[in-house]
Amino acid sequence: MDAVLALEDGLVFRGQGFGARTSACGEAVFNTSMTGYQEILTDPSYKRQIVAMTYPEIGNYGINTLDVESWQPHVAGFVIRQLSPVASNWRAEFTLDGYLKKHKLPGIQGVDTRRLTKHLRTRGAMKAFISTEPISDADAIKRAKEWKGIVGVDYVVEVTHKKPFHWEGYGQWSANWDIPRGATLDETRSAKGDTGLFQGMFDALPAPDCRIVAFDYGIKYNILRRLRQRGFDIHVLPATATAKDAMALKPDGVFLSNGPGDPEALPYAHRAVRDLLGEVPIFGICLGHQILGHAFGGRTFKLKFGHRGANQPVKELRTGKVLITSQNHGFAVDANSLNPDEVEVTQINLNDQTVEGMRHKKHPVFSVQYHPEASPGPHDAGFLFEEFKRLIEQHRR
Repeated sequence: MDAVLALEDGLVFRGQGFGARTSACGEAVFNTSMTGYQEILTDPSYKRQIVAMTYPEIGNYGINTLDVESWQPHVAGFVIRQLSPVASNWRAEFTLDGYLKKHKLPGIQGVDTRRLTKHLRTRGAMKAFISTEPISDADAIKRAKEWKGIVGVDYVVEVTHKKPFHWEGYGQWSANWDIPRGATLDETRSAKGDTGLFQGMFDALPAPDCRIVAFDYGIKYNILRRLRQRGFDIHVLPATATAKDAMALKPDGVFLSNGPGDPEALPYAHRAVRDLLGEVPIFGICLGHQILGHAFGGRTFKLKFGHRGANQPVKELRTGKVLITSQNHGFAVDANSLNPDEVEVTQINLNDQTVEGMRHKKHPVFSVQYHPEASPGPHDAGFLFEEFKRLIEQHRR
């Protein structure tokens, strides 16, 4: 089927449709990751965004239900150069085409994604319209222009879990894969005495010894997995929970998750986090980092085209060390809006010098703009989960 991607500035791409026969508006953005398309599709931070992948062939290993980052995909549409005609992986349960069909999402292939990416880098991320239904170029552009956009809109309320839950109930899926080098899958299962498709393939988990509350602004499952692997006992609260709700659980610490959209549109989150400052250690990532910026009395601003990919260089200002990080965000904290007597900027992005890390000088609170849990991406920053635990242990003492 024919498909179209139209940008608000009048640029139109025609290609072949895949996924569902439907239409959607969203913000056109690009991601530079070579793998991890199913994690990208299901990352709640991509709510209401039309994601273009810069890597040319997508879909070659299919989709499986263990590696998703949320209960459903959250993108508005998917743009690629070429859809792989074969999905080849022993864990695959869907093709990419079948997965988008299942969730009623449009995809377009045959697009010159290099041209699209260069255009978005030059002009900035912009409102867009994608359709696999018959529509004229003029009407597609009109639909893109009429969409309300990202700025000032609260998308967190659409992706947060509506009720609190205890992640330990899903602990069996939190462990790392463990297939010894040189061993077959059957040998590994036999050695562990396990049977079943996914049994005998995971490391043992440590006993939980540190209770935390995680505010769910659109939390990725791999964040919960990584926290559980470090011995955290995680109680997840909806984004609209208050500081009183969090402290009622008597946590040793509070984690602020990633999420979609404009951090300035979340005054309830700013208020809850502000009320928690000084009560318990706090660790924020991505949107949680930006919310902390507002709780510190600072401001955020929209980036021209955002940081989305698994190869973003971040410099630690104290050590000079450079981390390669996985990122997905379109807003950043304004360094000039922070009180230097209270807040220290600890890390910067080497591409544009925006704030990538903060630490409070009086309270046990720190944050980073990127995703230390990766999925997809490098594991350079995984040590931050241990740093959070050390901070909690120091606060206990």
